[in-house]
Amino acid sequence: MANNSKNNENKEKVVSPEKAEVKPAPKKSAKPATVNASAPKKPASKPAAAKQPAAKAQVKADAVEEVKEEVVAEVKAEEVKVIKTAPDGTRTEETAEVKARDESVVSAKDSAIDQTVSAVNSDSAIFKRTGIDVDVAKESKKQLIFGISKTVFVYAFLTLCAVFAFLPFYWMIISSIKTEMEFRDSTPTFFPHSFKWANYGAVLNQSSSAGGDSFWQILINTLTVGLISTTIGVIVTILTAYALARMKFKGKNFLFGLMMATMMIPGEMYTITNYITVSGWKWNDSFTVLILPFLVSVYYIYLIRNNFMQIPNSLYQAAKVDGLSDMGYLIKVMVPLTAPTLISITLLKFIGTWNSYIWPRLVNTKNWQMITNWVTGGFVDRTGSLYNGLYTTSESLVTLKMAAVCMVSLPLFLLFIFCRKYIMQGVSKSGTKG
Repeated sequence: MANNSKNNENKEKVVSPEKAEVKPAPKKSAKPATVNASAPKKPASKPAAAKQPAAKAQVKADAVEEVKEEVVAEVKAEEVKVIKTAPDGTRTEETAEVKARDESVVSAKDSAIDQTVSAVNSDSAIFKRTGIDVDVAKESKKQLIFGISKTVFVYAFLTLCAVFAFLPFYWMIISSIKTEMEFRDSTPTFFPHSFKWANYGAVLNQSSSAGGDSFWQILINTLTVGLISTTIGVIVTILTAYALARMKFKGKNFLFGLMMATMMIPGEMYTITNYITVSGWKWNDSFTVLILPFLVSVYYIYLIRNNFMQIPNSLYQAAKVDGLSDMGYLIKVMVPLTAPTLISITLLKFIGTWNSYIWPRLVNTKNWQMITNWVTGGFVDRTGSLYNGLYTTSESLVTLKMAAVCMVSLPLFLLFIFCRKYIMQGVSKSGTKG
């Protein structure tokens, strides 16, 4: 008993200086109160958690209370340990600083625990207020029905748009195989009563109403101009884009900006000046006047230049180490890497040449015009054998013109169907970086 009384006296001696020094600091005296104040919350939160309708909230609350009890127990053990191991006044000051630091940690943990408890209580209050009883099977069924309805609506809308887009082409095709009497009937038919395939034969075997060349001669003119202008145009476009993307020279950016500024000028603005120029050079009625004026497109140069700039410079340095020249690097490295864009440019260039109408009609006569100029001419029953003389040789037949339009449009349809992937990929890739 005497020893116990001495030990108690020693403890009181150790604790008394600590209390005397800690008292003046308001923060140190208030922090233990945080731990003590948080401890009584345990019995108050359990009844609240027990009343929660959701089992998940109950589990969370129990877990929070267990963590809180462990933290409080650890803090109390540390406090007892600090008091017992303090031998003298100097050590008492050090243990007071350690205790203050531990109390700050405990208060931070308590604040986190309080936030967790408040979140759990708020979730429970929401469940209690709304009274939501989630049925997983029912919700899954609703989502499935919604997904199917959305898919059906999207496909129905796209199908409707496709029908409206294809309707003019369908009318053109069925009109080309109708008889002229059925086409001129007051009640239109969406499917021919009888097929008049002889319309295509009549178109192939006659020239336009103005006495120009036949379909085959006009087709040769169009293919010649298209192939030559497309080949030379793509080569010039590649070389120009490479110079603007990789080579370094003064005024490069200014030159590129000036070229881009010309895209804002409509083509009709310089049609008259081009006509005066080629007429002064005596280029009329030739393939030259159809090829040179529109050989290069600034837009195609812009697309290729963007693709070239996306290629990392490390490939160029590696090619130089291997001994490749600039032309070899362009042909063996850059052109294969930009193949989708080059294919799309080649196709678009050929399609543009195939569809050219105003310029060939302005600078050339009938024998040197393109296929679109030939289609706009009137088609008549010259021999009178197609409809047994029912229509005069000077009367234009719409069914023959529809057959000619189908023949001219067919190559472009096939070209787009088989090459649409390259066209879309090339144009979309040229607008991205990296």
